[in-house]
Amino acid sequence: MVHASYTLVLASSSPRRRELIENLKLPYEVTASHVDESTPEGTAPSDIVEMLSVRKAEAVASLLSAGEAGKRIVIGSDTIVVLDGEVLGKPEDEEDAFRMLSRLQGRSHQVYTGICCIAVDTGQREVAHRITEVEMKNLSGDRIRSYIATGEPSDKAGSYGIQGIGATLIEKINGDYFNVVGLPVALLSDMLERFGVEVL
Repeated sequence: MVHASYTLVLASSSPRRRELIENLKLPYEVTASHVDESTPEGTAPSDIVEMLSVRKAEAVASLLSAGEAGKRIVIGSDTIVVLDGEVLGKPEDEEDAFRMLSRLQGRSHQVYTGICCIAVDTGQREVAHRITEVEMKNLSGDRIRSYIATGEPSDKAGSYGIQGIGATLIEKINGDYFNVVGLPVALLSDMLERFGVEVL
């Protein structure tokens, strides 16, 4: 049974997250959050993604008053790639992407995604994160350059997208695939149940 008394508000402009939230078959809308994504140096990866998810959700929730917004749940999410304890963000340019992918190739790394859900009418919030282990194939410099030339790495944490042509770079994963895409929908559905929203 689909429980649709709440409308979901995705606090992200990511087309990938939008596609994933569409799969839940619940009413939703999108309001991008424009927040400072810096975090204190030395912050643990799990704390980074939860902190930024909360920041994004709070920014959008603050734009919606309980009265006019009705029953809405704002969903903030953040994804990072971690190699040897170091956070790899989005590349600054093609050379930065080449450096990241050269480090990731032939090795395992972790992808962390945090989610924060805030009910606008009650203020109830739930925060959690997921971790997926990803092993990348051994890649030649030429193959890395060819991938960068597709343009796909430019806006992706860690300089690759598993849902695009970047899938050809991946040897295997251990954990939730959708977590690597940027929104672990199984975790999100569990969190929404705590607000009385049943996906199935």
